[in-house]
Amino acid sequence: MPNPTNPFWPFDPGNFPDLTKFGGEAMRAGSALDLGAFVEAQRRNVEALAQANQLATEGLQALAHRQGEMLRQSLEQAGQVMRALMAAGSPEEKAAQQAEIARESFERAIANARELSQIATRAQTEAGDVIARRLAAGMTEIKSTIESAKKP
Repeated sequence: MPNPTNPFWPFDPGNFPDLTKFGGEAMRAGSALDLGAFVEAQRRNVEALAQANQLATEGLQALAHRQGEMLRQSLEQAGQVMRALMAAGSPEEKAAQQAEIARESFERAIANARELSQIATRAQTEAGDVIARRLAAGMTEIKSTIESAKKP
């Protein structure tokens, strides 16, 4: 029957075993459980996450910086285009000039999108590589711990 004061009934956090006592008992009993190695592995996991976050942050900063540069360049080029279009010339020359400006703008937009995509991909890859290396090392650590626990 549901408990109106505890929506997670029958879960009761007060019934959890005291894990600190368990660790102490396991160590006194001569168990193969190496809490120091476990803590050290967790420290390395946190370091790997911190490094991955740092790389991701640096990648986002590089992406934002490059987008700002691209915006500045676009505004400068827009000013140059407007001055060129305002200059004297025949309607045929203006039409040809506008077509060339449109082509250049399209090519520049594609190149910029490609560059931003490469920056983002590089940042994601670097951060992912840190996590993948730590995961592989963690699996090796687990395997070593299991193998050493099997030995008498």
